[in-house]
Amino acid sequence: MQLVYNSDGFAVMHFVAQPATGAPDNESTPSAATTVGGFEIVDKLARKEIFLQGAVAESFQRGVKALVDQGPDPEALENYIAGYAVLAQQPVMLH
Repeated sequence: MQLVYNSDGFAVMHFVAQPATGAPDNESTPSAATTVGGFEIVDKLARKEIFLQGAVAESFQRGVKALVDQGPDPEALENYIAGYAVLAQQPVMLH
């Protein structure tokens, strides 16, 4: 787990793990198809979270990269993350 974004409103963590079965012998490096993981977005104000994986996670990552490539605009990044966070259903629980 790596914290990739943290603000007053949101926290975004990136999870990357190799599947237990491993890659075939003829592949020396993992591809996107053999890597599992995703992004967890925590909406601190709504106290909800969502885990993005697969094609949705890839789309999220491409969108963030495009925003970063355009230059620093914290408001645009917050709005982009909020577009995904609105889908959050899981309440944040502390244990």
